[in-house]
Amino acid sequence: MRVLHLDTGREMRGGQWQVLFLMRALRERGVVQALRAAAAGPLAKQAAVEGFAVVSAARRGEWDVYHAHDARSHTRAVVGRLTPLVVSRRVAFAVKTGWLSRVKYARADLYLAVSEYVKARLVAAGVGEERMRVVYDGAPEMPLATGERVLAPETADPKKGSALAREAARLAGVKLEFSSDLVKDLPEARLLVYISHEEGLGSAALLAQAAGVPVLASRVGGLQEVVEHGVTGALVANDAEAIAEAMRSLLGRDAGALAEMRLAAHGRWEERFTVARMVEGTLAAYTSVVGQ
Repeated sequence: MRVLHLDTGREMRGGQWQVLFLMRALRERGVVQALRAAAAGPLAKQAAVEGFAVVSAARRGEWDVYHAHDARSHTRAVVGRLTPLVVSRRVAFAVKTGWLSRVKYARADLYLAVSEYVKARLVAAGVGEERMRVVYDGAPEMPLATGERVLAPETADPKKGSALAREAARLAGVKLEFSSDLVKDLPEARLLVYISHEEGLGSAALLAQAAGVPVLASRVGGLQEVVEHGVTGALVANDAEAIAEAMRSLLGRDAGALAEMRLAAHGRWEERFTVARMVEGTLAAYTSVVGQ
């Protein structure tokens, strides 16, 4: 099978890491691949370093499957009449329902919704369920955490709740550290605080669970499918007092209760959110559209 991945992101955010995780695993399975991405962007540069072909154009008929990983590449694929077209939908906001959007969303062969929440958004916009599958993103294997740090993802995204998390930590009397490298920092963590106003799934939460770190997350979007309340962490309203209370509760657990929650978080990752599971679901999707 020959697959061209399309991504226009100019930062290395969760979606771009998913593209890279997917390409690495598909290569191990003998899939021939290339990437069309922003030439100056970090995804294209890293893919090239790892020996993947990075191309400047996407032409119809050259590949068995075209996989668009973001909204802009979805649009470009439709304009270029690239088919068979698989589109990953990772964002939580509602799909537009204007004429141009309806045309755009009618042209993909299959949508991979990153969560049941995102799938519901697509259904609400009129995309038929027969053209949809839920394939959760995956997180790589991580060293199991043993530390005491309380972390939150460092981000300037206004849809994330960094200010709210800071205020909650102040109220709780907790030292909250914002990490720009969770892969490095999570093995030293006791808790990940993931506050967001909307979320398709939550890559940082998946990574935390891979490391056996409980997650305190907003009760929004796909985060409700990641965190099992009271078992692998806690889900809270986006209210500083509620978040602070949950911080105090989770951090006040004794060693035995903490160890139990760490094991449950890691087990949740093994059950739902490994890269291997994400790859198998994606490969099944490719096979289905190639056989149409």
